[in-house]
Amino acid sequence: MGRNAVHYRIERGRLLTARRYDESDVRIRPGKSSRPRTKTRPEHNDAEAGMVVSVDRGRWGCVLGGDPTRPVVTMRARELGRTPIVVGDEVDIVGDLSGKVDTLARIVRVAERRTVLRRTADDTDPFERVVVANADRLLIVAALADPPPRTGFVERALVAAYVGGLEPVLCLTKSDLAAPEDFTAAFADLDVPVVLAGQSEDLTELTAMLTNEVTALIGHSGVGKSTLVNRLVPDAYRATGVVSGVGKGRHTSTQSVALPLPGGGWVVDTPGIRSFGLAHISPENVVAAFSDLADTIEDCPRGCTHLGPPADPECALDSLTGDAARRVAAVRLLLEAVRTNDAW
Repeated sequence: MGRNAVHYRIERGRLLTARRYDESDVRIRPGKSSRPRTKTRPEHNDAEAGMVVSVDRGRWGCVLGGDPTRPVVTMRARELGRTPIVVGDEVDIVGDLSGKVDTLARIVRVAERRTVLRRTADDTDPFERVVVANADRLLIVAALADPPPRTGFVERALVAAYVGGLEPVLCLTKSDLAAPEDFTAAFADLDVPVVLAGQSEDLTELTAMLTNEVTALIGHSGVGKSTLVNRLVPDAYRATGVVSGVGKGRHTSTQSVALPLPGGGWVVDTPGIRSFGLAHISPENVVAAFSDLADTIEDCPRGCTHLGPPADPECALDSLTGDAARRVAAVRLLLEAVRTNDAW
């Protein structure tokens, strides 16, 4: 029977009509709060700037003011939603900034990134991953022997560096087992700096290059990257726990971590990887990274891949001569490495 139905009853032989009920007779239980929600968010004017140095299971290790002696463990503030935060990000932090054990601060803002090192799992994966943010240079670590070097991975790493705004540096390990000249000749026309970092090599030049900068290191497993990190940052594995405060000092090859250089600056040790997917990068992205070639491709026909004849018989890059023509040949090697997925 409905709420407003008329009820009847018989009393002393008379038919009586009961009262009608309406919504005013029903008590409505109030909600938890009658105050309307607002989209206004706190400005966090008291937030302190920091840098992300590690990421582990929903927690971010940061250092306040870029100072490795002021580590804090943070979480992502609710208002950031699912905003991705990676090692190298410059962030604003509020909350408990004491850095004491079991304290937790909040990241409330992420600054616009100056540079990004991106990759995909392979060339068919549409989901790109930001490996490191705001690095000044990319140190591409390759071994001259055991395992023997292949140009494909280096070429792809160079592409990622150029497109992401990082300065690439080729760092060769195990130089006591093989000479570097034949391998480095493939990159001579790209003007990529080359440094030797074999166990018998002095690292003074490399250390000076990295001081007061943020440098990301990438390389295949087994090329000696971890050995190099330990030489650049004494007690690097112990320093991991001091800097990040995340994962109880656990630094494996499965996560990136930024480590402070003794003379200032940071090296970001990234996981050893098998391949470097570049599904997110187009030929135009690659060529545009070179200022002396960027204007020329504006005269290329639509759909030009810039690989040259026979694929692109009308590519405008073929009109260049001298040093620029040699640069074109080197860049086309990079484009071919991207096209063929030669990442080994």
